[in-house]
Amino acid sequence: MPEFQIQHITTYLYDRPVRDSANQIILFPIKDDYQDVIKHDVIVSGSPLVDTFIDYYGNEVGTFTYSEPHSMLVITSKVLVVTKHRPLPINDIFPAQQWEDLKPLKHMAPYIDFLRQEQFEGLADLQKVVDEEWSIDDTPYQVALRFCQYVYDNFEYIKGVTTVETTLDEIWKIKAGVCQDFAHILTEMLRLVKIPARYVSGYICTYKNGMRGEGATHAWAEAYIPDYGWLGIDPTNNCIANETHVRLAVGRNFSDCSPVKGVYKGASGHRLEVSVTVDDEIGNAPVESSTVEIISAPTPADANVVTKNSYQRYMEMIQQQQQQQQ
Repeated sequence: MPEFQIQHITTYLYDRPVRDSANQIILFPIKDDYQDVIKHDVIVSGSPLVDTFIDYYGNEVGTFTYSEPHSMLVITSKVLVVTKHRPLPINDIFPAQQWEDLKPLKHMAPYIDFLRQEQFEGLADLQKVVDEEWSIDDTPYQVALRFCQYVYDNFEYIKGVTTVETTLDEIWKIKAGVCQDFAHILTEMLRLVKIPARYVSGYICTYKNGMRGEGATHAWAEAYIPDYGWLGIDPTNNCIANETHVRLAVGRNFSDCSPVKGVYKGASGHRLEVSVTVDDEIGNAPVESSTVEIISAPTPADANVVTKNSYQRYMEMIQQQQQQQQ
């Protein structure tokens, strides 16, 4: 069984000292039959007391307040987790019955939120794609894999072209983004055919295997399959999310699963840096360290910063590439 040591460091750097920082963290790996948390430490600047509770979707959530004036806030999560391979669904048994089994779920509390469609301007176009890709003769499992393939083939993986605030309309327009955008599109497709789908945050723990998102925070989707349960599907890599994917939280979208978010009193200017390091040990294989990813947000108070949407950033990137080729 794979064993992973994961260190996730979130750093907020403020232009001037701030105070009364109230934060929520969802950095506690899910514990179930396929994911065993051996050890977990959370270290926060100022050593505030971290209270935890279980939210509506079953995620463990921590909250804390850092009252003293501070110019930097560092949240470090260190976890040792063992994962187990989960057998895959049988993909060709009684497809008609499986679709019938999905129908009552729209009235059942655990699934209602994961069937609600998010409205956006491109929904009609996405519906056409779904109609072309979906067949009643296929099982929900087969359809989920086909939708995953569609997102992987038709959306370009480009870091920095989107943010956590990018809308579905922007993602659909530019056909590009990163793991969270791919996961959002896939959940929308699944919900259009009445398959409950939820967003998953976590880590992908492979070492230099060419997988997008390895050694960093990652996101994918889960589809509910009759007579099986929740199946993890990673459209960023067009694969089943199994023992190399460590799950932190599930929800309707990124907002439900955001690893860290909060508010504070003081100047608005700040910068966010996130780094994730994964050491993996599978069997007797040597432990190796994966890459560290840094994400920086511009200072909102900077008068020289002009906010641009995803489409504008994407077009600028295309123009720059064209100029370089000339």
